[in-house]
Amino acid sequence: MHDKVMSIGTVCDLTGLSERQIRYYEEKQLVFPVRSKGGARKYSFDDVEKVKEIHGKLRDGFHTFELRKGGRVCCE
Repeated sequence: MHDKVMSIGTVCDLTGLSERQIRYYEEKQLVFPVRSKGGARKYSFDDVEKVKEIHGKLRDGFHTFELRKGGRVCCE
């Protein structure tokens, strides 16, 4: 589902990751939440799956720059 409706807290609950980890993935341009008018990050179910895949690859020893090679995120 592509609608970006979930808060970062919900993504944390669904992935088991911390808000800091998820913000780090955004900082490294691996995931792209939209911002509400109030500035809150909003994620889709597709984003949740991407976050899980990114976390798995990083745990397996990949580096963030490897996941972004060629300007594309590995998990698209």
